[in-house]
Amino acid sequence: MRTLINIDVPDLDEAVAFYRDAVGLTLNRVIDDEVAELVGGSCVLYLLRNDPGSVTSSTATATRQYTRHWTPVHIDFVVDNVVEAAKRALDAGAKQESECVEWMGSKCITFSDPFGHGFCLIEFAEGTYSAGTG
Repeated sequence: MRTLINIDVPDLDEAVAFYRDAVGLTLNRVIDDEVAELVGGSCVLYLLRNDPGSVTSSTATATRQYTRHWTPVHIDFVVDNVVEAAKRALDAGAKQESECVEWMGSKCITFSDPFGHGFCLIEFAEGTYSAGTG
C-alpha cells in the first residue's frame, strides 16, 4: 500500500513556495492548474486548489476556511535538526505554536502553515520514538 497526503489550499503558487521553502519538498508537476504534486518526502504530497467557502464534500455542511483551524489529523515532518528546520519554516511563513517538547527520544515543535493547517517538525535521537525514555 502507498500513502498520499492531500492538503486543500486557496493558492497553489503560494502553497508550493511555502512547502518548498519550509520543509524542502520539490514541485514535480502541476495537474490541470488545480493540483500540485510535491515530492522529496517519504510520500507524495498533493496541494489541491479549492476556494475559501467551497463545500468540503457532497455530504458535509462544512465549508473550507483558511484561517487557523483544528483537525485531529496533521502532518509530522521528520527532520535532522529541529532547531534549523524551525528557522527555515518560520522564514517561509509558518507560525510557531509551541516550544520544543522532548518526549520518548524526540524533540517536537508545532506550527501552522499560512493556510491554517497544523504540522509538527520532529527530530528523533534514534530514528523513531524510544520506549520508556520520557
